[in-house]
Amino acid sequence: MATKTRETLTSEETEVTPQEVIWNHICGFPPLALLRCAIELGIPDILEKHESPITLADLASEIGCSRSSLHRVMRFLIHYKVFQEKPISETFVGYIQSPVSRLLTRHGKHSMADLVLLVSNPEMLAPWGKLSGWVLDNKELPFKAAYGKDLWEFIAANPDQSKLFNDGLACDARLTMAAVLEGCPQVFEGLGTLVDVGGNIGTAIGLIVEACPWINGVNFDLPHVVSSAPACRGVEHLGGNMFDHIPKADAVYMMFLDVVENLHDWADEECIAILRKCREAIPQDNGKVIIVDIVLEREEDHRFKGVRLVSDLTMMTYTNKGKERTLAEWSYVFHEAGFTRYTIKHIQAPQSVIEVYP
Repeated sequence: MATKTRETLTSEETEVTPQEVIWNHICGFPPLALLRCAIELGIPDILEKHESPITLADLASEIGCSRSSLHRVMRFLIHYKVFQEKPISETFVGYIQSPVSRLLTRHGKHSMADLVLLVSNPEMLAPWGKLSGWVLDNKELPFKAAYGKDLWEFIAANPDQSKLFNDGLACDARLTMAAVLEGCPQVFEGLGTLVDVGGNIGTAIGLIVEACPWINGVNFDLPHVVSSAPACRGVEHLGGNMFDHIPKADAVYMMFLDVVENLHDWADEECIAILRKCREAIPQDNGKVIIVDIVLEREEDHRFKGVRLVSDLTMMTYTNKGKERTLAEWSYVFHEAGFTRYTIKHIQAPQSVIEVYP
């Protein structure tokens, strides 16, 4: 009797079994941990500077590590298509970069390395183990249950964690801004002044002004935040409290993942209050607020659905009142803040660009 090969199995026979689903979840963390390992060992940067494939022996020598351990790490990452192998001779292969591994170089233009280091950081993983207790009684936030402090207090007390956190958010801001500027640059046309509310050290507004040099940018955040912001051509750093006032401008820009004290940690009432301040800061005839954030339940775009759902649970795990919003929830806060209409533009990112008008 002939034995069926993988290619001749029916679709029913090749469906993933329940056990396979659980095994895939059990094995879900090691790929992230191995990305972190590769970044910390500097493997993507080593391969990037080599014009030809590098052997295991040469790579181990440059890192200063065991060949056998490195071989096992590389075997795993090649299986997951992070790196690639290329024949050097009939008996030897060398390692080369892939489009994925180039995103893990430390100083690449589109690097995601700082974001990987943030989400794989042991201190950021511990609160997830407290999630079930929060779901049961909603008494102690997962982050506070893990450390006795909320996220912001923890970061303030740990400079190394603060740098890791801010570097990760700045990385996310650069990635998102690239998608915004590529996907809908027209949202910035005709603007003479633009204020980034909660702009941290000015990453986002700096990229906007660089791409749209006709705009005079203002980076507005708490005084202690903007005091460490680097000088940026075309951008003025202003310190203040967004709940008290927002500088006047043709438009207000808010990209909530680019800040520490961010809108995700606000209840609807606080969100509405700050949006009202935004409305007061712009011209009532042709002004607008530009929001770059996640909109849940975007049925026409399934590629980032999992990322959006993870982001929502991350808000629940790390913050007090944090959540990602559905279209209906965004519509509610816009209406309550006194805005009359809004448009949504989709970009190649988990976030959307929302233009809100008085």
